[in-house]
Amino acid sequence: MSKATVIALNQQFEHLQFVGNRTPDSSEAELAGAFSELCHYRNGAIYIGHYAGSSEWERHSQGDEIVQVIEGATNLVLLTKDGETSLSLNAGELMVVPQNTWHRFETPKGVKVMTVTPQPTDHQVDKPSF
Repeated sequence: MSKATVIALNQQFEHLQFVGNRTPDSSEAELAGAFSELCHYRNGAIYIGHYAGSSEWERHSQGDEIVQVIEGATNLVLLTKDGETSLSLNAGELMVVPQNTWHRFETPKGVKVMTVTPQPTDHQVDKPSF
């Protein structure tokens, strides 16, 4: 972003299409319209999404990821050498996912989420091993 810009989140979410059956195997075509890049930020971007279902595992090698729930709720599952930890996030809450931590989303009823995501992002359908 080369100049100061106001982004109206509610207006941006209006342009998204809700995807109600996200799975770790969902294709880009199946998820088209459910996510949007709002702007570049540092070594990544700020994104929004509107969906229900479960995501694949992901991690970010170049920095922490900020996840903020705008509406609805999700469970953020973190994977460490000690196993899985599921943390519930509700509207108005955010979490910082530490750099290189494998994580995924379980969202049974739907969520509007905003993330500040460093790139690159590693994706994996099956549970990663240590």
